[in-house]
Amino acid sequence: MEQDKRDRIGVLLVNLGGPDSLAAVRPFLFNLFSDREIIRLGPPFLQKPLAWLISSLRSGKTRDAYALIGGRSPINEITRAQAGALEQELNRSAGLFAVSVGMRYWTPFFEEAVRDIHDQGIRRLLVLSLYPHYSVATTGSSLSHLRKLLSAYPDIAVHAIESWYDNARYIDALAGQILQGIQTFGSGAGTESAARDQDIHLLFSAHSLPVKFIEEGDPYVDHIMGTIRALAEKIDIPWSLSYQSKSGPVAWLEPSTEQMLEDLARKKVKNLLVVPISFVSDHIETLYEIDILYKNMAAGLGIRLERTRSLNTAPDFIAALEDIVLKGIKEAEWAE
Repeated sequence: MEQDKRDRIGVLLVNLGGPDSLAAVRPFLFNLFSDREIIRLGPPFLQKPLAWLISSLRSGKTRDAYALIGGRSPINEITRAQAGALEQELNRSAGLFAVSVGMRYWTPFFEEAVRDIHDQGIRRLLVLSLYPHYSVATTGSSLSHLRKLLSAYPDIAVHAIESWYDNARYIDALAGQILQGIQTFGSGAGTESAARDQDIHLLFSAHSLPVKFIEEGDPYVDHIMGTIRALAEKIDIPWSLSYQSKSGPVAWLEPSTEQMLEDLARKKVKNLLVVPISFVSDHIETLYEIDILYKNMAAGLGIRLERTRSLNTAPDFIAALEDIVLKGIKEAEWAE
């Protein structure tokens, strides 16, 4: 007998999204800057007009950056692949789970994802933010918007996982990528001792955030440091932390990755392995900012810069997501 669809558990992977073509860059930026939970552009009635202006002014330069990485963001495709791999792992023992994708600022939008989940007859939904470290600007904004949409579907029971920065399997997955990254310097087996022999320095580069958010109690930096401390217990290599991808005239977290590169050059660092600590999928921040912009800047400073591979669909990362989901199911008391 076919399993009742109402017994199934939906898992919604939530991420930022990204333009899937050069023509999509300006509307994507408009959606991003229209979100007052990320940045407030004057009084509420001016938010969208100013978002339109900023997106129009910035779209040309941003399109040029996307053109250098294939003319689109791969994050939508990668997130769908993560969902497929996660669903396969979750359903190895029983066909209980249906994993889907919802993006905050580009397709498939939350509205479409929630409607499809309801149409499938799913009435238990686990929402998993793909931002490991909680911030009101990322997970907070996404869940706030998602809960408003879900209020129209009162028959769906919802449980959200807001952060998982210290999940043991996630830490193991990151550690594995770091050890593999060491090998790009010709360090043989990719061990800590080999890294020290070649004076490899780790640079954890996280997405920046306005300082005001932290002053108001946002736990983002604490979560980032929690991940780094857990990694430092596994891999004993000198490290630094910096922040990338800032935009706008407000004060942002420091040091910036650009500033850190200059500082490390002054300290005579020659081999630098960058770990995109707050990103689980390749996007413009990894493929353009780190791989092109920062790599060229580092070369000009006499530093060889390499980057750890993004987690994407690495098997140990999918295993981490499975672990996070199963723990979330227990928290929701949906486990059989």
